[in-house]
Amino acid sequence: MNSMRKRNWIGLITLLPLAASLAGCASQKTLDEWKDKYRLSQDQVTQLKNENRTLRTQLDSYEVALADANAPKPEEKPAKDYKDLDALGIDYGSKNGNFVISVPAEITFASGRADLTAKGKDALKAVARTLTSDYSSGVYWIEGHTDNDPIKKSKWGSNRELSVARAMAVLHFLVEDCGVPDAQCVVAGHGEYRPVDSNESRTGKAHNRRVEIVVHAAT
Repeated sequence: MNSMRKRNWIGLITLLPLAASLAGCASQKTLDEWKDKYRLSQDQVTQLKNENRTLRTQLDSYEVALADANAPKPEEKPAKDYKDLDALGIDYGSKNGNFVISVPAEITFASGRADLTAKGKDALKAVARTLTSDYSSGVYWIEGHTDNDPIKKSKWGSNRELSVARAMAVLHFLVEDCGVPDAQCVVAGHGEYRPVDSNESRTGKAHNRRVEIVVHAAT
């Protein structure tokens, strides 16, 4: 019995260094695996940072391009001066390659109305002379615009309805009284949705109340 115990202890003592060695190997292997995983994670983080930096650079360039696209384009000065339009207080210029005549509503209409005034008719006669003499082959987009004050006392249900009615009044006068070809005309009413100035002031509102005749090239 004593010899059996002696052999067991000898075997156990012999196995202890081997077990310690194996445990050490296992611990070193686990440590190496974690180191490899850490290095891989660091590489992935670095890659993600680089990709994020690239995306931010692209986003910045897109935002700059979008701001440039949305920036108001300066009006181009037309090659010719129209003294009769100037004398009547009618604005004109070039926008996006199209000749634009802008007739203030104060000239053409009473407040909240779509009936042309006598002064408005005189103004449109000058407009018609300009169109037929220098832009006879164009397509005339007659576009009504208002400020953003809500309709209160007139019969129109909205500013858009008023802008359409005013554009139609201009169309009828140009065609029936001035000889502008009806087939070359297009009518649109934008209401308050395309202002050229701030609606925060009386002057800005006055600028926004207008009828524009935009001359497009015939297609």
